[in-house]
Amino acid sequence: MLLPIYLYGQSVLRKETEEIGPDYPELKTLIANMYETLVKAEGVGLAAPQVGLSIRLFIVDLRPLADELPEFRDYVKTFINPEIVEYSDEKESMEEGCLSIPGVHESVARSTKILVNYLDEDFEEHEEYFEGYLARVIQHEYDHLESKVFTDRINPIRKQLIKSKLANVIKGKVDCDYKVKMQR
Repeated sequence: MLLPIYLYGQSVLRKETEEIGPDYPELKTLIANMYETLVKAEGVGLAAPQVGLSIRLFIVDLRPLADELPEFRDYVKTFINPEIVEYSDEKESMEEGCLSIPGVHESVARSTKILVNYLDEDFEEHEEYFEGYLARVIQHEYDHLESKVFTDRINPIRKQLIKSKLANVIKGKVDCDYKVKMQR
C-alpha cells in the first residue's frame, strides 16, 4: 500500500523518534509499504518520520542507480534502531534532495565513511562500515531519525536563498508524482 510522504513543515519530521522492538504492530507490512512507496516516489531512501511515524526505522534501495553504479544492482536494506557510532573526518560535498522537500537540491558536506550499529528486519544485530555514496544516503536517512532534514546542514546564505522554495513546500505548492501529506 502506498503511504503519503510527509512534506517539509510537518511536525513529525521534527519529533524525537523512539526505538522499536520485534513486537511493533504490523512491522513487516509497514516495511513492505515503505519499500512500495519508495519505488513509486523514485527515491533511494525513506525514513519512518517521512511516512508519519516517530520511530527509528529507515530503508535504503539503491537498485535505481544500478545502470551507473553496478555494485548497487541488488542493494536493498532495512535499518531498525540504527546508531552511527563513528564518522570519518574526511568529508565530501554533494548535491542532495529529499522526498519530503520536492524541488529543492543543495550541496551538503558529509563524512565519507561511517560505522553503523543497526538491526535488520529480522532483528539480527549488525555493525558495519559504509563508504562513499551509500554512507551519504545512510547519513541523510539517519538525520530524519534525529529530527533533521538536509537543509539544516547547508550554509545560512544558501538557506536564505531557498527560503521561498521551502515556504512553497510548506504551502503544498509542489509538483510530485507521489502521494504527499501537507500542512493543514
